[in-house]
Amino acid sequence: MLQDLTYAARILRKAPAFGVTAVVTIALGVGAAAVVFSVTSAVLLRPLPYKNSGRLVVANDLLSNACFYDLRDGARAALEDIAAVMVFRAIVPREDGAAERISKGFVTTNFFRMLGVHTLLGRGFMDADGLPHGRPPPPWPPPQGSVAILSHDYFMRRYGGNPAVLGHYMPGPEAAPGPQIIGVLQPGFKLYLPGQPVPQPGADVWIPNDRGYDEANRGGLMLLVTGVLRPGVTLARAQSQVDRVSAAWGSDRPSVRLESWHEVLVGEFRPALLALMGAVLFLLLIACANVANLLLVRASVRERELAVRTALGARAWRIARQLLAEAFLVCALGTLSGVGLAWVGIRELLKLTPGLPRLDTVSIDWRVLAFAALAGIVETVILGSLPGWRASRPDILRMLRAAGGTAHQAGRKLPSAVVVAEVALSFVLLVGAGLMFRSFLELRRVRLGYDPHGVLTFLAIGDAQGFQEPPRRLAFLRELQDRLRAIPGVRGVGAALGLPLHVAGPGNGIQWSTAQMPPDAARTADLPTVLPGYFETLHSRIVQGRTFTKADNAAARNLAVIDESLAAKAFPGQSALGKRIAVAIPDPTWLEVIGVVEHQRLSSLADPGRDQIFMMDGFWGMGISRHWALRTAGDPSQYAAAVRAAVAQAAPGRLAITEMQTMDAAVRRAQAATRFQLLLIGLFAAIAALLAGVGLYGVLSSAVRRRTAEIGIRMALGAPPARIFRLVIGEGLALSSLGIVIGLAAAFALTRGIAGMLVGITPTDPATFAVIVAFFLVVAAAACWLPASRAAGLDPAASLREE
Repeated sequence: MLQDLTYAARILRKAPAFGVTAVVTIALGVGAAAVVFSVTSAVLLRPLPYKNSGRLVVANDLLSNACFYDLRDGARAALEDIAAVMVFRAIVPREDGAAERISKGFVTTNFFRMLGVHTLLGRGFMDADGLPHGRPPPPWPPPQGSVAILSHDYFMRRYGGNPAVLGHYMPGPEAAPGPQIIGVLQPGFKLYLPGQPVPQPGADVWIPNDRGYDEANRGGLMLLVTGVLRPGVTLARAQSQVDRVSAAWGSDRPSVRLESWHEVLVGEFRPALLALMGAVLFLLLIACANVANLLLVRASVRERELAVRTALGARAWRIARQLLAEAFLVCALGTLSGVGLAWVGIRELLKLTPGLPRLDTVSIDWRVLAFAALAGIVETVILGSLPGWRASRPDILRMLRAAGGTAHQAGRKLPSAVVVAEVALSFVLLVGAGLMFRSFLELRRVRLGYDPHGVLTFLAIGDAQGFQEPPRRLAFLRELQDRLRAIPGVRGVGAALGLPLHVAGPGNGIQWSTAQMPPDAARTADLPTVLPGYFETLHSRIVQGRTFTKADNAAARNLAVIDESLAAKAFPGQSALGKRIAVAIPDPTWLEVIGVVEHQRLSSLADPGRDQIFMMDGFWGMGISRHWALRTAGDPSQYAAAVRAAVAQAAPGRLAITEMQTMDAAVRRAQAATRFQLLLIGLFAAIAALLAGVGLYGVLSSAVRRRTAEIGIRMALGAPPARIFRLVIGEGLALSSLGIVIGLAAAFALTRGIAGMLVGITPTDPATFAVIVAFFLVVAAAACWLPASRAAGLDPAASLREE
């Protein structure tokens, strides 16, 4: 084998063009496949970095402390352990008196033990740090807590990694002592929360849940509940126990559905990643087919050499082994180069990839190397077996008699079949890219229900202490709104608990009904909470009536603005103005409709979402954290400094600004997934079309060389160059047409797998298929042009002398 490899290296050195082309082609296929597989492996295949990750489950909805304790006590037979977590943002004082924005984790004392997370310094939470059942719960929101555990990042950032902080108290509000620091978590811990694709650094500060059973706040649904299935217990069995517990809560409490934590985290991304994996495997097959054709052409050129070796006594297996060694050398060099390309490609991909869970763990690990090695082995077997199979059945006498070893050679069917397969695979990829391009165009044309251009947004987070009284809170919000509106160039100021495209997901919605609807016909809608000026700032189109005013923003005003889709369902064929609609919050509350606006895409561009009932902030009177929007006369990003100054004047040291961005950036982020998929599939399709064209060119060029004498005879007998040109072009287009027909059938079947990635078009969109057919015929004609021109320009006398 070493002798075969040495000889193969000499062969490649003598034909550098062939060697470089084959190695680069393999490298492109393996590199692209390794990049996509690395993402697929990290997101879909790799288990969560927690203890018993395969048995971790989460509840589908947020629960209260009382519901958590009911589940803990009532589902012990199915759940080995159960814990709860809530992560929220807060403003806390520093030792120097300045305000600092941090994220806090509010967890049951067993949370870290259940996940197998340890402390680097100090100790973890003990059961005594929580609140036993018999003691009254402290007021909500959660207090500073008696003890705290720091994340490693926050420990290094805030305290410089000084272990002396253990036992010290963090600053509390109004110079009161905060929680005592008892530990520092191990470095690298990340909390992968379901529904939040970007991994949280967990939290900066973790405090224990000390609220106890808290029956009075059973409706306070704020905790994400997670548990560990007992060994041998199925999800269905655990669900049956949970159903028995939740049935006792009554119909006004959420029903709990347990789901695999890993599945909830990655389930929505699986179709897109599998589609991309399928596309890149197609590309790998196309690269393999292209190199197979190159090797077949090389084998046809060397037929005389192989015939001499056979005549001297070499067995068929010996010849096949030599060709297999050559294929192995090409594939080995291509695979190694492909891994190098993948290493570079992953770094670039991470800059473009939209929020995918666990994207920070993508790397060239042993799984990716094993995948690349397996791809190289399969390619070696395929590429070595095709020319080896042809060489095992040589016509020795004909080859030895043939001058130059290239005339009158048979075996054109196998290279042609490979080209047909290559064209078919490339066509499927091109159709996928075309559908993604059409989908991206549809996404850009979708009606948002607002104008994102010229809008600056930010999230204001503040300490709610001192703003519990509705009048004081409302006065503060009006003052802040007036200060922001007074900034030169600001044309409008609005706010909402969640601006469009700034919320993580659609949530559960809320039930609504009208007096004309039967009780069992209640529907579900979103219930956005806004400040007056919201619709004017976003330039939302008012269909009927009016929007909210400052006078409307009070607790006693049960008013609502609804979108036009809900108005059509609630009051078909009549005006919605002055009508009443009931919403379950949780008891039925009647609202008077004062206006109808255009439907807004709140959480997704691809999905229009539920109908919408807009209510005023004053109706709820909760906290001071919200998303703000400013419409500006110029570039919104230029107003950042002025906005920060206005907020600092309104609430010095008590309100922090984060997530400042233009609304155009939010729209681009919402388009990122489709843009990313289009980029990858489009890149794969472009490479595939290029490889198919190169493969077709190689087969036709080889055919012209083999048929030089035949073409010379045809021209000597009077065939004009145009006739020869059409002959070669026709042969190439015939192969391409057959590949396109096969590709059409395959595309009709396979593109249904990307239906979930498309927006506004079907997987069998006729216009896309027609354009791709025309485009591919142009690519095929271009690939055929040069061999056809060479054939038409042959000198008949020289061709006959060569024969």
